Amino acid sequence: MKTNIEEINSVKKRLTVEIDAADVDKKFAEAYQIVKKNATLPGFRKGKIPQKLVEQYFSDRVQENVTKDLVNETLPKALEETKTYPINTPMIENVTIKKGETFHYTALMEVRPIFELKDYKGLELEKEIVKVTDEEVGRQLEEIRRMNGKLKNMEETYAIQPKDIAILQYEGFENGLPLPEMKADQFMFQMGNNPFPPDFEKGLIGLKAGAQTEIKIDFPKDHPHLAGKNVLFKVKVLEVKTLDLPELNNDFVQTLGADLQDVEGLKARIKEQMIAREEDRTDKELKQRLLNKIAGTVQFDLPESLVESEVEQALENLKRTLTRSGSSMEKSGLHEEHLRSEMRPGSEKRVKNFLILAEIAQKDDIRVEEKDLDESFEQMAKSMNQDPKVVRQFYESQNMVTPFRVRLLEEKTLKYLLENAKIKEVEAAKVTREE
Repeated sequence: MKTNIEEINSVKKRLTVEIDAADVDKKFAEAYQIVKKNATLPGFRKGKIPQKLVEQYFSDRVQENVTKDLVNETLPKALEETKTYPINTPMIENVTIKKGETFHYTALMEVRPIFELKDYKGLELEKEIVKVTDEEVGRQLEEIRRMNGKLKNMEETYAIQPKDIAILQYEGFENGLPLPEMKADQFMFQMGNNPFPPDFEKGLIGLKAGAQTEIKIDFPKDHPHLAGKNVLFKVKVLEVKTLDLPELNNDFVQTLGADLQDVEGLKARIKEQMIAREEDRTDKELKQRLLNKIAGTVQFDLPESLVESEVEQALENLKRTLTRSGSSMEKSGLHEEHLRSEMRPGSEKRVKNFLILAEIAQKDDIRVEEKDLDESFEQMAKSMNQDPKVVRQFYESQNMVTPFRVRLLEEKTLKYLLENAKIKEVEAAKVTREE
């Protein structure tokens, strides 16, 4: 066997493999023996078909099997011989095989880029000091009261006010054509807390039950489903309701469960949960600024297969989100090719970060041990009130352990980088975001 590796670019290689004619003929002979032993033809007993007839009737199948066997046997050896380690499944090209002739084939593949990272330890970073004010706790208390409020039907003479709830029938039109995803027969619209642009809500203020109106909305360019569209809504107010809120006292708090006894205990629980969420947010922002800083110091080619895989994953996530909300790409007027183009920059950034973290992990010998996996499955099981063994078995049955291990390695590497960084805590307004 002879091999030759050609560098197309820093991450794409073409491997050429040449197999001697003698080895090809040997493989053909073995393949024909197997076929002859098991094949059947009318007029001949199994295993008794003459060789010429076997070659006449089964040559295509034998040729296909020999090609597949030779590639499967020689490709791993050729990769090892040339010290080539693909990150995707090699694409086999130029496959033509004949008895008595040397067999050539090429394998097109991508490899991890080679790059040098220098200053990734001791980075200076700013972390936002987490603060939760009494005012923020108060707003959350009001939200809890609203969630436990009781709806009260208002008289027909009552006009919609801020914080009221209106039952609407509406339909959206673009250039005179109806938008199927912008239609509802009985939509509960909560003033001050709804997914519509502010102008829609403004158009409802002062209307009474039975009133009809038209509201024009120019959707912003960053809207997930109606970006840049000019929509005319035809709206009818079916009912107007107000929300009677429960009094905030100890009796009300005890109805919430969760071992809560009084208002002060509820406030403390809310503050604790809000601090935890804010700390999670600031940690994620800190990690992103850290990665941005490292990524800004190095440039390298990205393997197209990894970028395409990341784009595909983002697209599938969007489709699942739309399905869960009762919509679809078609209903939302979204075009796959346009979305792929929009998703590409973010996908490239994620792939670059992934490769940087993988390089640091390899360079500094950071690994995910079995105990790391066990601890993660235990934490996951605890949050789901499940047995850790059941959670692990599910991941194994779905072939999800390897991607989960990769994610853990990224988190472990980020933790390592933060432990080796110089972090200064500052007020939120003073955090330098462009890092």
